[in-house]
Amino acid sequence: MSDVTRAKHGRPVHHWRRDAVELAALFTAVAVADAVANLVGHGPGGPALLVTSAMALAATAAFHVWWSRRHGHAPPVSDTGARPTAETRPAGPSGQPTADDLAGALWRMRTTVRDEPGSLAVLCSALGERRVDILSLQTHPLADGTVDEFLLRAPGALAAADITRAVALAGGTSTWIERADAHDLVDAPTRVLGLAARTALDTAELPLALRQLLGRCTIRSLPGKPAGGGPGPRPVPVEGVLEDTVMRLPAPEGGVLTVERAYLPFTPTEFARARALVELDSRLGPRIPGGQDVLTLPEGNDITVRRVDTGDLAAARAMHERCSPDTLALRYHGPVGDADRYLNHLLSPRFGRTLAAQTASGRIVGLGHLLWDGDETEVALLVEDEWQQRGIGGELLGRLVALAVEAGCESVYAVTRASNTGMVAAMRGLGLALDYQVEEGTLVITARLDAAHDTSRLRHGTGRQRLGDPARRD
Repeated sequence: MSDVTRAKHGRPVHHWRRDAVELAALFTAVAVADAVANLVGHGPGGPALLVTSAMALAATAAFHVWWSRRHGHAPPVSDTGARPTAETRPAGPSGQPTADDLAGALWRMRTTVRDEPGSLAVLCSALGERRVDILSLQTHPLADGTVDEFLLRAPGALAAADITRAVALAGGTSTWIERADAHDLVDAPTRVLGLAARTALDTAELPLALRQLLGRCTIRSLPGKPAGGGPGPRPVPVEGVLEDTVMRLPAPEGGVLTVERAYLPFTPTEFARARALVELDSRLGPRIPGGQDVLTLPEGNDITVRRVDTGDLAAARAMHERCSPDTLALRYHGPVGDADRYLNHLLSPRFGRTLAAQTASGRIVGLGHLLWDGDETEVALLVEDEWQQRGIGGELLGRLVALAVEAGCESVYAVTRASNTGMVAAMRGLGLALDYQVEEGTLVITARLDAAHDTSRLRHGTGRQRLGDPARRD
């Protein structure tokens, strides 16, 4: 940001007191000039008064120039025009430096420099003069320049605007910067290999791996045959398409996978890495981790909770047939007859993760879905009528939220009818901060997540647990 004071969303703050002072000075000058003109034209000693008025006007003009330069509205000439970044952190009590100031701050920065010998050296020297340490550097050659991506450690008191201003003076353009964390300290090849390993273990990891690889972006998987009918997305070539801030790749199961960023163009290197991850996922085919947990209900019955996918479609449809129309209506908020049409999409690991609760005989009695919805994440539950009010829905929901935390989601939301007191109770049982929105009988409950949420339920194995609270509701 520039030195101009800015509001929370980057808009300039309007200083009405400064404007009032400037207007007062201007009106004073006009009044003095009018009075002097009258005295010169109608009174004795006109020349002396003329000289005096000239001196007064000169002094007023000088004061106005000084005031304007000190409190000008325009940004300084060294402003970089960089995109908005996080605001400078406040100092500690009594103006003392905070722990972050003393330890330094990590930044991810990307800038474009001329493809000329010495351009990068000038940029690095400018950063070094401000005691900014370059921890890693990647270069992405383009047709009209080179995009350099830095991981920086800067003094805590050095704001993002100071860094981008130094980069601009050193010849960098289209600069983008944001705060980094310790995970960014891992070098790029190691990070890519780790993401590939995660993708190889679980089909549902692909969108998460792409987001971690490419940073803040929106990922959508468009099926070739939409569940609601109608034409599918326009097909893309095998090698994919890169268009500035949007890349489109053929989805492994058919359809199109789109990745989009708000303003930061993708480089050819990023496009190649994303394409390699998608190709790996396609070659391996659908897969989910094994393992299951056995839970004992308050009345003594055992149920098993495990990951499921489209291979369990028949068992899921059978559960639909045993559910009452009211239960299906609470889950799908629409015509009950259309419920089966969406099951294949809901069970696909391409669009999220699904947990099932099944009896000892293998009959599915409950389903919990965690669905990737662009930048947001939805949770949904369906428990068979005869198995409701036994804690199954709450157990599935807790595990889904733990999966969302592991995936780095900031929040999850559930959409249901306002009359669905069971879903409301299950969301409240999470112990998280909740936001409620009601519109025309539809209730949207959003739970804000944090890293402190209990993720012990993620450890799938052969362990046995007891649901000891019979008061829990679905």
